[in-house]
Amino acid sequence: MLEVDELVTDYGPVRAVDGVSLRVDAGKITAVLGANGAGKTSLLRTISGLERASAGRVSLAGEDITHAAVEDIVRRGLAHVPEGRGVIAELTVEENLRLGGLWRGKASAPLGDMYELFPALAERRREPAAMLSGGERQMLSLGRALMARPQALLLDEPSLGLAPRITAQIMALVRTLCDEQGLAVLLVEQNARSALSIADIGVVLDLGRVVAREDPERLADDAELRHAYLGF
Repeated sequence: MLEVDELVTDYGPVRAVDGVSLRVDAGKITAVLGANGAGKTSLLRTISGLERASAGRVSLAGEDITHAAVEDIVRRGLAHVPEGRGVIAELTVEENLRLGGLWRGKASAPLGDMYELFPALAERRREPAAMLSGGERQMLSLGRALMARPQALLLDEPSLGLAPRITAQIMALVRTLCDEQGLAVLLVEQNARSALSIADIGVVLDLGRVVAREDPERLADDAELRHAYLGF
């Protein structure tokens, strides 16, 4: 569904992503792990078109999207939930959700589907996003991305700043979406335990390079790798 082949991203003389290759199939979750500065966010931003690739290829459902415009990438079925729960605080919950379906027009998901997935948002639909808790903002960010009916979903640090109970709820929902809707999910996380608990494959980055690609259980059991790159 989503394939990345020898992707390179440079910021001037600094190489942030260095020859990364990975694949995420429909209904599967690939967790990308690593310390701060490993290149995780740069990888997602390059895949979604927010940064330009210096080399390599990104394809979605067999189509090359490496140099496509961001809005075209969304139309083709890729959604990106950035780090920091990028909602528009001044807009209401419902207005934020409607923005998520803007590029898909009539092909966007019904608002009712989002309220069914996130009952807490239904109760606060007319309130400004600024009034939401951290967990509710993360739900809104995810709901806004799902409004575009994506085939593939990029999630950048969805657990950031959330209580463990809310993190568990978000992760469980992502797993359910994969299983029931066949989403291909590329999940970037520093909370390695949480990410590995729902992932089908784990990829570890260090200084922009893939240093490990393993079954999640094997990654969690590899003490040397965990201590060197994952911090637990």
